[in-house]
Amino acid sequence: MVNFLPPPLVGLLAFLLLTLNSLFWVPILLLLALFKLLLPWRAARLRLDPLLVRVAEGWIACNSGWMALTQKTDWDVRGIDGLQRRGWYLVNCNHQTWADILVLQHLLSGRIPLLKFFLKQQLIWVPIMGLAWWALDFPFMRRHGEEVLRAHPELRARDQEVTRIACEKFSLIPTSVMNFCEGTRFTVAKHRQQNSPYRHLLKPKAGGIALALNVMGDKFHAILDVTIVYPDGAPDFWQFLCGRMRRVRVRVQTLPVPQELADGDYAGDAAVREAFQQWLQQVWREKDAQIACLLDA
Repeated sequence: MVNFLPPPLVGLLAFLLLTLNSLFWVPILLLLALFKLLLPWRAARLRLDPLLVRVAEGWIACNSGWMALTQKTDWDVRGIDGLQRRGWYLVNCNHQTWADILVLQHLLSGRIPLLKFFLKQQLIWVPIMGLAWWALDFPFMRRHGEEVLRAHPELRARDQEVTRIACEKFSLIPTSVMNFCEGTRFTVAKHRQQNSPYRHLLKPKAGGIALALNVMGDKFHAILDVTIVYPDGAPDFWQFLCGRMRRVRVRVQTLPVPQELADGDYAGDAAVREAFQQWLQQVWREKDAQIACLLDA
């Protein structure tokens, strides 16, 4: 543990370890991804994709190592026992900070298949990591507001096609499809702008999770609904690196796949769309109440 050092020095050390870790693993990822580009057949993917996953899990394990060295965090975690390493999960979580991703990877790696995220298109330009996410087939989505989508409905169809293609790739080997239904990190300003009906959450967006269920509903073993709470306030990425993530409370609830919704046509059937949104809003109401209880505990 190096927490006795001043926080800026801890942050610099953590950033250096994260960078060195990425510089070690990402070239291996890219080399394997190059073979996958040159051998675009299903049989080749079935051999190469597990190798890519192992490399990504090595990167995550090393991240957990430097986190243990630089963080003095009180972890209060429930609901991760009994999960299956072999199988498919649809994972849903509230989103407050970049640290959420490292928290999820730290807790779930080795317990369920590798988490694969739906990412904003701009993130492909993140140095080093953008290439790693591309190599791992993370889908890059263009986020559009409702007004833009109403004016240009073809953009919705384009993102749906990106999601469909990604999910077809995910169906080849056990995968955990990760989705932040809020679509962006929670802030007080965004909460106020949305006039969100939830105290601690933004409004959920059903499209991504619905399409994933439509494409892979027969594959998913279950839905994992994850709630992350930072009782001392959500740290930004620099605060996290500086070891200022003091307490984390995580609750994981295993939910059955709503098969009647997974079998429905979310894009083309208004009744299915309404039923799915009602289901997700109920999940969100329960999550909001759970966050309130965890903050008050």
